[in-house]
Amino acid sequence: MGERNPESGIRLTARGAVAAVLASTLLGSLLSSLSGLPAVVGVAFVAGCLAAVWLVNPRDLLSLVVSPPLAFFAAVLVAEAVRAASAASPAAAFSLGVYSSLSRGAPWLFAGSALVLVVAWRRGLPDCVRELREELRASGAAVPRPRSGGSAGFAPEPEGYFEPRMYGTPREGQ
Repeated sequence: MGERNPESGIRLTARGAVAAVLASTLLGSLLSSLSGLPAVVGVAFVAGCLAAVWLVNPRDLLSLVVSPPLAFFAAVLVAEAVRAASAASPAAAFSLGVYSSLSRGAPWLFAGSALVLVVAWRRGLPDCVRELREELRASGAAVPRPRSGGSAGFAPEPEGYFEPRMYGTPREGQ
C-alpha cells in the first residue's frame, strides 16, 4: 500500500522533548509517592526519554541527547521541594530527599541517557554533529589549540597581561 513518510506525524522541538521528559519524570514522582514504589520514577523517566527521542525533530537530536540528566535533576528538585514544604525541618528534608532521590535514580538516569544516545544515534545524531562542525568552521569559530614554543609547550602571556590598568587621570590633592 502507501508508504508512510517518517517525517509526518507528531514532531517535537528540543524544548518540547525536554519538557516531555521533565513532565513524565514529575508524573512518575507523583505516582511513586501515591503508590509507595520508588521504581515508578525511573520507569517514567526512561519511558519519557524513549518517547522524546522518537518524537523529536531529527535536527534537534543533539540538544536532546545532552538534556535528560538536567531534566531528571530538575524533576528531583521540584519533587523534593514539594515534599519538604510540609516537613518539620524543610531544609534537612529537602537536602536528604535530593540526596536519596538522586542515589536511587542513578541507574535509571544512566539507562535513560544511554537509551536516548543509542536511539538518537540510529536516527541521525552523527549527521547533527557533522552539521554543527561545518557551521562552526563556516563561522570562523576555531577550536583553540595549545601554543607551541617554550619548554614543554609553555608560552608566557604577553607583558602586562595580568597587570592592573589605570583608567582616567589621578585626582590632584589626594
